[in-house]
Amino acid sequence: MEKQERKPWVPAKKLDTDYPLIDSDPHFKRVCGYARPSDYLAGTAFAAAGPALMLFWEQISPSHVGRGGFAPIMRLTGVISAGAGFFLFYQRSSMRFYGVTENRREIDMDMKEMVAKVKKGQPLYGESELSDYMQGVASRNSRYAGLFLHLMPWFNLVNHKQHGVDTAKYYQQAERELEAEREGWS
Repeated sequence: MEKQERKPWVPAKKLDTDYPLIDSDPHFKRVCGYARPSDYLAGTAFAAAGPALMLFWEQISPSHVGRGGFAPIMRLTGVISAGAGFFLFYQRSSMRFYGVTENRREIDMDMKEMVAKVKKGQPLYGESELSDYMQGVASRNSRYAGLFLHLMPWFNLVNHKQHGVDTAKYYQQAERELEAEREGWS
């Protein structure tokens, strides 16, 4: 009997989206680094809305908690709102990686970043000390996690090779750029 070769990972499911997939499991740093100013604005506004709403409610219907009773409530509201604002910021940026929302800017940034890594001879998604099996476990645990951030906050903090995209496009683009540079010097 012939032994079949098994892939060390489970391939990423492809979502049916209107825009191209950039990465099905983007690293935390990439999500934050590719965020748009509108993501920061939306997250900040959402974070500020909680305390503002609490102050508004206090004006409409005072709680009469007495001296020092309202401050702890405002601090708790501020912390919860800041967390919710960050989750909104992170999720908006993640949706572009998944191709759920318009992502032309991120596609261009991704291509530039990855082609530069190819030219330098660096691994595309960073170095990892984990075995291939553990990288697969990490990938399966955090793949498309940004879609369910409102239910369970989970982030990809592991460098691995399983991102649901064909990386050949980066190598082809790097080859085209290097060829153009060689022809330019001739």
